Order: sequence, then C-alpha cells, then structure tokens
Amino acid sequence: MLKASEQDSQRIFTRRALMLAAGQLGLVGALAARLYYLQVVEADRYSLLSRNNQFNLELLPPIRGRILDLNGVPLADNQDNFRVEIVREQTVDVSATLAALGSIIEVPEWDVRRVLKDVKRKRAFVPVTVVENLSREEIARVAVNAPYLPGVRIEVGRSRRYPFGELAVHCTGYVAAVSENELTGDPVLELPDFRIGKSGIEKVHDLEMRGTAGQRQVEVNALGRIIRKLPGDEGEPGRDIRLSIDINLQRFATERLTRGMAERIPVDDPRAQVALAKASPAMLAASEAQDTILLDKYGEVVEAESGSVVVMDVHSGELRALVSAPGYDPNPFNHGLSAKDWEELLSNPRSPLTNKSIAGQYPPGSTFKMLVSLAALEADLAGPDTQFFCPGHLELGDTRFHCWKRGGHGTVDMVGALEQSCDVYFYEIAKRIGIDRIAAMAKRLGLGEMLDVDLPGERRGLIPSREWKQATRGEPWHRGETLVAAIGQGFVLATPLQLATMTARLVNGGRAVVPRLVRDPDGNARNFPPTGLDPRDLDLMRQAMSAVVNGARGTARAVRSRENDPTIGGKTGTSQVKRITMAQRAAGLTKSKDQPWRDRDHALFVGFAPVEAPRYAVSVVVEHGGGGSSMAAPIAADVLLETLRIDPGGSAPLSAVPAADPRRRG
Repeated sequence: MLKASEQDSQRIFTRRALMLAAGQLGLVGALAARLYYLQVVEADRYSLLSRNNQFNLELLPPIRGRILDLNGVPLADNQDNFRVEIVREQTVDVSATLAALGSIIEVPEWDVRRVLKDVKRKRAFVPVTVVENLSREEIARVAVNAPYLPGVRIEVGRSRRYPFGELAVHCTGYVAAVSENELTGDPVLELPDFRIGKSGIEKVHDLEMRGTAGQRQVEVNALGRIIRKLPGDEGEPGRDIRLSIDINLQRFATERLTRGMAERIPVDDPRAQVALAKASPAMLAASEAQDTILLDKYGEVVEAESGSVVVMDVHSGELRALVSAPGYDPNPFNHGLSAKDWEELLSNPRSPLTNKSIAGQYPPGSTFKMLVSLAALEADLAGPDTQFFCPGHLELGDTRFHCWKRGGHGTVDMVGALEQSCDVYFYEIAKRIGIDRIAAMAKRLGLGEMLDVDLPGERRGLIPSREWKQATRGEPWHRGETLVAAIGQGFVLATPLQLATMTARLVNGGRAVVPRLVRDPDGNARNFPPTGLDPRDLDLMRQAMSAVVNGARGTARAVRSRENDPTIGGKTGTSQVKRITMAQRAAGLTKSKDQPWRDRDHALFVGFAPVEAPRYAVSVVVEHGGGGSSMAAPIAADVLLETLRIDPGGSAPLSAVPAADPRRRG
C-alpha cells in the first residue's frame, strides 16, 4: 500500500514539474518572441522614435531682403545684433552676476527686474536675454571680463538697420515685433527675434522680403537640455527691393525743404530774443527747455516745420525723391519703442508719422488753374485769345470774390492770367464751364483718384461735384462754389504726389503717367495710355508755365534760372488755411504774415525742367509757409536743377500720342 502511494505521489510531482517547466518554457518563448518582434521586426520604427526623442527641429529665421535706392545704396539692411544672456544653473547668485555685469556695461534697472523674474519661470539651463543691440566695444568688455561673470554668455543674431534714419523713413517704413493679432499659425512668426514690416515698403513687400526659414536638428537630453546643434538647411534669404529714389537727391531735397521753411538759431541770439519777446505764452513755455529755436523769414518763432517734396520722371513715372518733413528714426521700432517715445510721436504737432507726400491733403490753390484752362479749351468755351478785365474782384449776386492782387491785373488773356495767376480770369472761366467739367478734367490729370503708389496710407484727395455735395451733405451745389473751386480752394483737396502727377501729365506729351516707387525687376518700360488732351492745348500750358518763371510778370520770376542753366517752368500756388474776415480786411490785415503761424497759408509750387524737353516734374508744399512764389518756388527750382545735375538724361520719352482733330479756338 505504501509503495503504491509513493508511486502515485511521484507521478503527481513529475506531472506538476513538467507543467511548471512547460509554463516556464512558454513564458521564455513568449519573451523571446516579443524581444524578436521589438528588436528585429519593429527595429526601424523604434529607432525613429528614439531619434525623434533625442533630436528636435529648430527653426532658423531667414535673412530679410534689403531695400536699395536707385543706385544700389542700402536704405534698409541687416546687421549683427550682439546680445548678452545669462544661464541660472551656471551661476551661484544671479543678482550678484547682474550687478557685476552692470559695472561693465549699462544694464537698465527694468531689464534687471525682468531677468530676475524670467529666470524663476524658466528651467535653470534655459538662457535668458539680459541686454541686446550692444556695440562691439561693449561686447569686447564683456568678453574680457567673462571669467568673472559666471553664467553670462555672448550670442550674435541679426537685426534691421536703417542707415539713413529719418531721411528715407517714409519710403522704407520700419519693422517691429509680431503682435498677437498678426499671428497666422506660421511658426516663424513666433520666433522671439522675428520682425515684420509695419509701414512703408517694409509692409507692402513684407512677404517677399521675409524669405524662407531654415531648420536644423538640435540634440537634447531627457530634460530638454541642448547637447549639441547639428548643421542644417539655412533657408532662403528674402528678395531685395530696389526703389527708384536717389538717396543723394532725397537728402538734398530734405535739407533744402527744411532750410527753406525756417532757420534754426541759438536761443541767446539777439534775433531769437526779439522774436521770443513777441511770441505767445505757449511758445515761450515750449522754448524754455531748448537751446535753439526756429525763425521763419518774417523773424517770428515757428511752432513747427512741415512739408513735402516730390520729384517724378515725367515719362516713366519713377519717383526720384519722396520727402515728407519732419521724419522720425525708424531704428528704435526694431528694438521696441517705449510708450513715452510713441506718445511723443503721436502728439507732435508736425505729424512726423504721416507721409505728407501721399497722405497730406491740401487745397492746391493756383496750381489748379492749368486744368481749369484745359477744361475750357476742350469744351470750346474759351481759347488762348479769350480776354477778361480784372479790377481786383468779381461780383456774383451779393458776394464779392477777390483777386489776390488788390487793384487787379487789368485785361489779360489765358497765358497772361496763368503767368500772373489772376483769380478773376478763372472766376470768369468757371462761370462758363461749371464744376462738372472742372471735376472731369481734374480726374483725368490724376487728382481725386488713388494713384496706387507702392506705399500704404495713400489718400484720395477730393474733387467736388454737384453729385458729391448732394450725396455727402444733402445740399445743392452753388455757383459761387464753382468760382472758389476754380482757384483750387473750397472743397478741393490734393496730395503732393497728385500734384506732381498732374504736372507730369501736362508736360510729357499727353500720357497718363502713373507714379511708382519700386523699380520693375525686369526693367520693362510702361506704355501709359494717352490722356486724350489736344497736344496744342498742352503746348499752351507749357508755354504759360514757362512764362510764370521766365516771363516779365511771372509770379515766380525771382527763381529764373541763371545763364546756361536749364530753363524751368511751373506754377505758384497759395492755399488759404483760414479765411480773412471783412473786419480783418478793414483793419488792413490781408497778408499771410499778419496771421498767427497756424492760420497762415500753405505755400505750393509745381514745376518741370527743362522747358524745351521736359524730363522731371516737382511739387513742393510748405505748410503754413505763406506765399508759393517766395517760399515754395525757390525750393522747387533748386531741387529741379539738382535733379538734372545728378541725372541729366532722364528716361526716354514714350511714343507720340495721336494728333487731335484740326480745330480753331478764339
């Protein structure tokens, strides 16, 4: 019995041992199969996952394209941006290290506070920028003292640079950091040092100049610490944009404009003391903290200097100068403008942020009279020999419309009226042709229309009509308003760019040239359509504009070219800012200089040269400058002569426009 029982126990033990061995063998087999599956079958997949965990992709910001002038001179380019960073884990005391750094280079207090806050929020090995845009001298001082600055390191990036500062800012514009509402999902926009165009050419051609971002692999550990950076794709730099302006002419026109508007003299100068003695309390307060003041040609303190110069090739439409004064320095925008500096720009009475050449809207004054003449000629309601007598005023109903010349001009024909800028002559013309013909001619010459120059912020100006007044004011048009519009006053508004375009269309042989600031990369000339104006009428206008400068009674004869200089033609204009009341007239206060500065007239001049074969047109506006003949015309003449000196050839004239049907006008 016992022997049989032992045999049964042995069989049970053996069976269980075999089952346990089989189980163990199954587990080992399953483990081996799993290892084979992971290491052989799925080897590539897990190798890729491992690599992705070890290597991150880092975006490399592309190099922004440059902005060049006509001759390839950089107006906006890129420069090395030296910055100092600190790594918390590499220094025992961040505050002490910052204090030591502050004894070597300037570290603003608000930067210190920012860094102390950032190092607490970020991981210990993540670098934090302390200061940037340092000079090479400052970087050299930091490098020499590096052994005594634990955790401090030097990095080099790229930043935008505008070498000519405010001289070309209204053309180039500026770049600045990307705001929240400008994020589009493009990861490049989220890079800390990435900048986009905010105004000017920088904004209009931003996408072209951005280029394509590169990328490289960065090896990191499990905590995200960068172990090493591997070579990668550098991306594509942005496209350079070449403008049509000549920076040398731009500088000349800017300096000539600002010098023409006012003279800056020391406060302790005797002339300054005389001027300040009769200045307003506000002007005295504004001058107390200044070392110099501005005096106008009347010896009075100028509150602000402001104006525009536009130079345009009459055949190609290329802009050789586009000046808006005053300007501002675009470089601080790249680094981040302080709230105080931004507020000062916004509150500046001279409106430096406004591009007056394309967005300043002014009554064109007498520069408008050529198109009124053309409207009358085309409608056969007046001719070159049409004469009117100017006694110094014209009566219409119970209203008297004055000529600028007290006592009048006597009997004048069309050329004589333009030469002497007789207002009464154009009052009479306006009575014949009406506002709608004037408005139609103005738009054919580029006024009251968007010219779509390569800049943001362009304004349309205003050319009134009967329909416009009824639609906007709910009032009918009055005949007296036509008379006022005929001398470029009342509702009429134009930009300096429009006035230059008007002049170019008057003198280029009858082509509806359009201004452009960016050069065609293919160098193709544009074939502008004809204006449809009779060539003889345009010749008559050129003759009259020549008489304004070169005639015996021309309003701009004082700027007549010297012997052997190219001859200049043009038209003066004075646009009234505030109407002179009857009481002021009775008191003898009829001149611009008798008014406070802000109430004085704007001075305008449009011109072209040479008279014999026009190549360039110019428009000049001096805000509150007084008379166009005394203030704007000399500036325009100097700018035209300098333009011809720099580039006497200009562009080739386009093909001739079709001749008009033969007709005679009396």
